[in-house]
Amino acid sequence: MDVILLERIAKLGQMGDVVRVKDGFARNYLLPKGKALRASEANRSRFEGMKIDLEARNLEQRGEAEKIAEKLNGQSFTVLRQAAEGGQLYGSVSPRDIAALASAKGFVVARSQIALNTPIKAIGLHKVPVSLHPEVEVTVSITVARNADEAQRIARGEDVTVARDQEAEAAAEAVVAAEAFFDPEGAEARRAREAEPAADDAEAEKKKD
Repeated sequence: MDVILLERIAKLGQMGDVVRVKDGFARNYLLPKGKALRASEANRSRFEGMKIDLEARNLEQRGEAEKIAEKLNGQSFTVLRQAAEGGQLYGSVSPRDIAALASAKGFVVARSQIALNTPIKAIGLHKVPVSLHPEVEVTVSITVARNADEAQRIARGEDVTVARDQEAEAAAEAVVAAEAFFDPEGAEARRAREAEPAADDAEAEKKKD
């Protein structure tokens, strides 16, 4: 379907451009949202009559968006979520969540303006674009962590997934050390059991030779 754009649309064109789009995209998004008109002769004439008002409205909206952008650009927000040891979230962080975080800090941001293609599903530091206006886009930082301490470590640039793996290894080593101290016979027996498979493998290799 050919449509006349009533505002700038990323990857499509500028206000007034006549572009061809998929029928579903036009019917489900562009036309009902008032972002385009069907490219008929009647609508071409209609657009010329609307053009001055559309340009004035666009300038006003862009000015408002730029004011918000000055304060919002580079802002950091923290989200605490439960996650597995490997860092995968049991849930996710969606555009709705990010819009709510921004609103809680006094920024007027709609869910539709959060340019997040897929929800965030892992702990870490994530850069998320926010499209305040077709011509005004900023980036915010979303820190996703299990707790406040972990959030601070992520903010410092630490890889908390690796750190937790190291903590788990240290804990396992501590258990072995404690066992060796308090139950040396049990520790020795466990080491013997662990060594048996290796000895069996070595014996099998000798037989092959």
